[in-house]
Amino acid sequence: MLKTTQSTAVPQTTPENRSAPAFFIDPEGIAMIWRRDMVRLWRQRSRLLGAVARALVWLFALGFGLRGSLGSIAGFNYEQFVFPGVIAMTVIFSGLQSAISIVYDREFGFLKEVQVAPTPRSTLVIGKCLGGASSSTVQALIILVFAPFASVALNPLNVLATVVATFVTALAIAGLGVVIAMWITDFENFGTIQNFITLPLYMFSGAIFPTRLVPPWLHAILLLNPLTYGVNAIRGVLLGYEIASVPLNLAILLGFTVVMMAIAIWMSRREV
Repeated sequence: MLKTTQSTAVPQTTPENRSAPAFFIDPEGIAMIWRRDMVRLWRQRSRLLGAVARALVWLFALGFGLRGSLGSIAGFNYEQFVFPGVIAMTVIFSGLQSAISIVYDREFGFLKEVQVAPTPRSTLVIGKCLGGASSSTVQALIILVFAPFASVALNPLNVLATVVATFVTALAIAGLGVVIAMWITDFENFGTIQNFITLPLYMFSGAIFPTRLVPPWLHAILLLNPLTYGVNAIRGVLLGYEIASVPLNLAILLGFTVVMMAIAIWMSRREV
């Protein structure tokens, strides 16, 4: 008499079929996404050259071109006053531009690979924000080499403070860029949306004009603009202009970053 045995298959948990906890933070995955963005920046050195060239054009066109017409502002020459705004301009252009890789990755399949990996969706969002902020900070701080041309005095303390203020500003802008990239599904449309957002954010941030004594409607726009707080923070630590408000500006930027990351993570979880 033959004896039949029935074996019960025990499902094995593999990295491919396990799911990560919703609120789990994956430092290794975040570091991978960050490193990928930094390698891309290193290989695309034209981005660095383009950022420097754009900043110099604005610095010389605005700072030196309008110096005679506007005179001094709060005890600073106009080229001194606008120099932190030029750094902020580099941050917003490069910060939003770095997020375009999400749209690119979506079209070529890399984004899908990250989404099906055993890592939470927050890995992509946090990694992209840190990568975009780091690359933007590197590009922006190159502009500090030209500080003597704008009569801006540098010392180790204000350079270090500028690095911190620039990175926090870049983190907020990168978070905004990730939200836009999660919303836009077409590669061509991202450039249009980016250009539509970049110029108003920069023009209405106080980067090129003092925010005091502006009309009430313009003051309301300035308060809603996250770049306003970044410009104020960078100008404060670099020039000592309203230095007391720098911690408040940085706190607002960090709060804005948390909100943008939360929205981006929610949007990424809705993607199939």
